[in-house]
Amino acid sequence: MSRLIYIPFDQLNVERGAMRVADKGTDVIVLIESQRMLTTRPWHKQRLHFLISSARHFAEQLRADGWNVDYRKAATTVEGLEAVRTSTGIRNIVCAQPNSFRLSEQLTAIGATFVDNDFFLTPREVFQAWASTQSSFTMENFYRAQRRRLNILMDGDKPVGGTWNYDAENRLPPPKQHDWGPELYFEFDDIDEQVRNELPDSTWGELNTKVWGTTRAEARAQMEHFFTHHFADFGPYEDAMPNQSWRAHHSLLSPYLNNGLLLASEVIDAALERFSHSDIPIASCEGFIRQVIGWREYVYGMYWYLGENYRENNHLNAHRRLLPLFTDSSKTHMNCVRSVVADVHERGWTHHIPRLMVLSNLALLTGTSPQEFLDWMREVFVDAAEWVMVPNVIGMGTHADAGVLMTKPYASGGAYISKMGQFCKGCAYDPKQRTGENACPFTTLYWDFLARHESEFSSNHRMFQQMAGLRRLSDIDSVRVRAHEVLDGLEQGRI
Repeated sequence: MSRLIYIPFDQLNVERGAMRVADKGTDVIVLIESQRMLTTRPWHKQRLHFLISSARHFAEQLRADGWNVDYRKAATTVEGLEAVRTSTGIRNIVCAQPNSFRLSEQLTAIGATFVDNDFFLTPREVFQAWASTQSSFTMENFYRAQRRRLNILMDGDKPVGGTWNYDAENRLPPPKQHDWGPELYFEFDDIDEQVRNELPDSTWGELNTKVWGTTRAEARAQMEHFFTHHFADFGPYEDAMPNQSWRAHHSLLSPYLNNGLLLASEVIDAALERFSHSDIPIASCEGFIRQVIGWREYVYGMYWYLGENYRENNHLNAHRRLLPLFTDSSKTHMNCVRSVVADVHERGWTHHIPRLMVLSNLALLTGTSPQEFLDWMREVFVDAAEWVMVPNVIGMGTHADAGVLMTKPYASGGAYISKMGQFCKGCAYDPKQRTGENACPFTTLYWDFLARHESEFSSNHRMFQQMAGLRRLSDIDSVRVRAHEVLDGLEQGRI
């Protein structure tokens, strides 16, 4: 019996998902390019181009390999699937478990049949079983369980090297002189150009350079490039924010992992292979593997475990509208924010520390609506899958979940940004000052944030040092006056 094998744009792999149960002789492979995806938000050009061009390339690959493929544009995914049902006369739709609540509900409503989602190393039921035994959802506990379960970097029941993580070694600031290695860019082919010409005017950002490959071959080329040129130095500088390199030594593999062009298992295998046959420091190898089998799998598991309504949390009652600087870097004089937003505008990407300690930190300190900030993050990052951004923004970035995911807010003043970045030299603001016209807005807003939420954090043992510091301030009233001025200035685009 013929079936419609539906492939979402985040499951582009011939060996996983619904493709593993497809029959070339009888089934029709279906991909739907939803026009609602293109037009409902000011998506980043890089993001839309990557997702759509990758899907069109995937469809062409399947056709070349002899599959019967129906790739069509439609107003919505459901309307497209119903149109394929009508044109083929085939009613049975098969899909791997979707990666979002919305798509899961939509496909369930039209009677689709689901097969297991094997794009992740941790099946949902395995994560649910782990989470159900935890009194708090500590990623470190999950990560160690993953290492044991998957037998990765293990020596019997002990971690290779005798230590579970090397975080203490992996927090170096960017040195004044350092070789950040070469970049890898790609050439636009005919499909890429076609997609680029069709992008709506409502998009945001730039697409002058093909930063993100759109085929499996290009994804694998980026993986090889990372392991050859950046892997060794990844660990020590994974938190560094240099101004000489937009990528530092990060892998740039998350978009490909998130749409299926690369699999976590092959990336881990390549990392372990390189580690075992070269002089890659264990701190770099472990730090990279932690991101893939630890944080990535943890966030995906927590997305499903916490439920669909988790994204609506706003525990700190933050309701400020999105600041203009998030969509126009010229609306601020802060070097760090201006530089990071400009990077995002150009490439649809910046690594996890600018996302957390510059962008999310600013949203947190200013009391920006978690939902508005979440929408922006979803729109502008090339790897911003729903399951990625909801836990990261609501839990880690804005502490909107009352500490379900993270036991303390990731708030900091200008000192951290000054230490880990190279933005402060030449900036109009001084990270050491909390009052006065030259005070760093991050430093001012940090102390104001603690003062505003003193009752919330005073009983949090992980905030003891910060709250003690707040109580020692003799100029808190002046800080709060300056914070009010800073917030007004940020809203008007003049700070």
